[in-house]
Amino acid sequence: MKLYETIQTTQVDGVFTVSLNRPEVHNAFNKTMLEELAACFEEVKNNDAICLILRGNGKSFCAGVDLNWMKAVARNSYEVNYQESLLLSKCFLAIYTCPKPTIALVHGVSLGGANGLLSACDLAYCADDATFSLSEVKIGIVPACISPYVVKRVGEYGTKELMLTGRRINGKEAESFHLVNKSVPPAQLDAAAEETIKHLRTSGPAAMSHGKKLIFEVTNNLSLLEAYDFTARMIAEIRASEEGQEGMNAFLEKRKPKWVK
Repeated sequence: MKLYETIQTTQVDGVFTVSLNRPEVHNAFNKTMLEELAACFEEVKNNDAICLILRGNGKSFCAGVDLNWMKAVARNSYEVNYQESLLLSKCFLAIYTCPKPTIALVHGVSLGGANGLLSACDLAYCADDATFSLSEVKIGIVPACISPYVVKRVGEYGTKELMLTGRRINGKEAESFHLVNKSVPPAQLDAAAEETIKHLRTSGPAAMSHGKKLIFEVTNNLSLLEAYDFTARMIAEIRASEEGQEGMNAFLEKRKPKWVK
């Protein structure tokens, strides 16, 4: 495993875990963490892991932007601010476009930009006592770079409520807003992830990647008429693929496909 300064990575039984590792500041992110996260998610594209988990070490998932970094950035020119902000966008996009299923596990706090990290993941689970806030408006700014991903999860009007009020919500409220898929008692957070991973293990690895690409194209790039042809071509290609043939044969022969251990 590659060693990083602000994150830790492990792989056990096909599950690749990325842990934010600045517990002394509740895993608040700085330039180095964003660069390392983006690089890590790019590097694991060809990894043999089944899925990826994103979580935080210590008492919290992530407290958002590091205040010391924010102070330094605030004193910079527009151009420097722009380049620094692009790091946020690059990091979120790397997570969102990862070809493998991604799962965020949230405990403690998820403040400001941290909600971009979890929203860019395919699935998110949290502890009931976790605290969430899109609090940027309280200091006169907006959660710009995370907005595409939060809006995808929450929808337009729910996002307006969270972003304009900046109020804090708990895990159950985050679930009701669809900011997370499910909120559970703190002791059950890992079990919630394991239950999902159990299902992922029986899904075709290539099929999951194709499924993510399909959803990306249909929701971000294609009109209905463009999807008409794109989707037909995709399913035709996948049916003829090695994994597609194995899966269909296994179904017809009433046996498990080869990827199921």
